[in-house]
Amino acid sequence: MDTVPEKKKVMLSGIKPTGDLTLGSYLGAVKNWVERAELYDNYYFMADLHALTTRNNPAELRRRTLEQLAQYVACGLAPEKNTLFIQSQVHQHAELGWVLNCYTMFGELSRMTQFKDKSAKNADNINGGLFTYPSLMAADILLYQPDYVPVGDDQKQHVELTRDVAQRFNNLYGETFKVPEPFIPKVGARVMDLLDPRSKMSKSDEIGNGRILLMEAPEDIMRKFKRAVTDSDTERCVRYDPENKPGVSNLMSIYAAVTGKSFDEIEAEFDGKGYGVFKPAVGEAVVETLRPIREEAARIMKDKAYLENLCREGAQRASYIAEKTLRKVYRKVGLVGRV
Repeated sequence: MDTVPEKKKVMLSGIKPTGDLTLGSYLGAVKNWVERAELYDNYYFMADLHALTTRNNPAELRRRTLEQLAQYVACGLAPEKNTLFIQSQVHQHAELGWVLNCYTMFGELSRMTQFKDKSAKNADNINGGLFTYPSLMAADILLYQPDYVPVGDDQKQHVELTRDVAQRFNNLYGETFKVPEPFIPKVGARVMDLLDPRSKMSKSDEIGNGRILLMEAPEDIMRKFKRAVTDSDTERCVRYDPENKPGVSNLMSIYAAVTGKSFDEIEAEFDGKGYGVFKPAVGEAVVETLRPIREEAARIMKDKAYLENLCREGAQRASYIAEKTLRKVYRKVGLVGRV
């Protein structure tokens, strides 16, 4: 007797297009997402509506949104295996966001630590969207009835709020939303800033001399690696010691991640050669790792027909699932619904 294949669990993640993707983004997260395509039914969206809580250059926001989508595909997130879409192109997000605004308590929103942090940083623009965007985030998640939501330390509170809102709604109207579980993702290589190896490489670094961007030119990548901080010790050997040699250890972590070599193999390879040989070697390995990603992302961005089709198909697939949830919600709360 034929067995019915087990249905994959659903996983969802939204990414705000407010900064350029870095080597840290790729090695620390995206590279692992590619492996999930075989294990889960994945939804990845460019959270451009969330980007509106701060002031953006409109042309730059559009560019970054499309570039980020193209870069994810170039990194290996195949649209045939993952649902990739732009949040604003699926209108159900904003619609369910308003409904869930009405089922999220003022006190809950006022306790969100990110609202407090962002209000302090944007004192001249403390808008309503900044206050209520956790309700939109809850809608982003609950529309797709996911089993898991990958979560970092900065988003744990929002996933907890999403669970509370889902349970509150279910208690009032009966089973409507699947209550998602937080998913602690497998951590890839932890890539630190090349000039400050005690700090994580950040896509929001405005100066940018310590970070490597996915779309950066090879000569710029090489320049940054040659200037990367190593260590001031007299030993000047390539040895993994994060506590006493954070700069060299960071470069070794990067080299290990892009070549697949162990720390012991790297130490043996550069034994007696010093930092002047080691740093350019790491740079060259990174250049060759990012070259196909950069070239494929650039190709996608130039192919307007492919890019438009990618957006359209992703939005249609996402909208099909989202609409089923939204219709159920509208019916439960007493709205007449679509004609």
